[in-house]
Amino acid sequence: MNKKDYYEVLGVDKNASEAEIKSAFRKLAKKYHPDVSKEPNAEEKFKEAQEAYAVLSDPNKKAQYDQFGHSAFEGAQGGAGFDFSDFDFSDIFNDIFGSSFGFNFGSGNRKTNRARKGSDLLIRVNLTFDEAINGTKKIVNVNTTETCNECHGDGGFGEKTCSNCHGSGQVTSEQRTIFGSFMTKSTCSVCNGRGKTYDQTCSKCRGKGTIKQNKDLEVKVPAGVDTGNQLRLAGKGEAGINGGPNGDIYIEFYVKEHPLFVRDGNDIYLELPLTFAEAALGCKKDVPTIYGSVKLSISEGTETGDKYRLRGKGVSEISSSRKGDMYVIAKVITPKKLNRHQKKLLEELSKTGLNDSSEFRKVEKYL
Repeated sequence: MNKKDYYEVLGVDKNASEAEIKSAFRKLAKKYHPDVSKEPNAEEKFKEAQEAYAVLSDPNKKAQYDQFGHSAFEGAQGGAGFDFSDFDFSDIFNDIFGSSFGFNFGSGNRKTNRARKGSDLLIRVNLTFDEAINGTKKIVNVNTTETCNECHGDGGFGEKTCSNCHGSGQVTSEQRTIFGSFMTKSTCSVCNGRGKTYDQTCSKCRGKGTIKQNKDLEVKVPAGVDTGNQLRLAGKGEAGINGGPNGDIYIEFYVKEHPLFVRDGNDIYLELPLTFAEAALGCKKDVPTIYGSVKLSISEGTETGDKYRLRGKGVSEISSSRKGDMYVIAKVITPKKLNRHQKKLLEELSKTGLNDSSEFRKVEKYL
């Protein structure tokens, strides 16, 4: 099933700020919320807007979507796309409806005692040109959360079912508004939505089930990465909730420019300076590449902008043996300072009919 672009759904562009994204969702939520809208397909449009906002309001998920589109979330809900059932819309719904009509959406229909995957993290890593070309290993410092090893993520000892919500993690209440009666669910205040309480709170994590952790990770950077490429470290992100799996860490690379080589995808470009004599007579030149120097034959009559191709002297394709090419661009240098001998030689050369060509005659016709 083809999904609409999330930016198109909310009616914002890719450079929209967090405030603009939230404002766009507020307008759509007011218009299409099934409890207040009588428009056809209101529920479908409302869910579409919910999903778009759940992704674009999260910096990490927005970065994934901008690079990979909907395929970044394939596999969720059996392949149906991004699962936003755990996203907490209560704050924005209360902001939209509660202040005007006097009711509280609490935590919506979320089941806070269900196992949920931990949050993903996005970390940017700087690389030199050579590190990106050849591959390297980097030590990355990460601040994250891990499951408490004292209570194994429970948050306490002596587990028992919450007597207030009877293990559901939620309490239901009825609220009356100008639109009628609403049955709303909110997080149980006794167990904080977990559905269980403990005789003794864990002193190490203070009942949270997770602890903050600062650690170094060794990242193997494959040869051929470029600025904007990402590497996924599965299960290295924030600790899961209620026994859920850990989130992932996405390493995003930024590659510093090289003073000589210019990279375009897997191809390398080099501007090669030539003297008048080298360009006119042809020569053999030592040319640097990312794999060492090679001998390049320059043809007679080479002009500025002429291009020479060195096959397989470009960047290795990630996870492949294929390599790009290198292109050497000729640049004939005009000397700005000449000694007497050089001037004399050029003056003698100019008398030999160097300007006797069709290009010169074309201009002379109009003099």
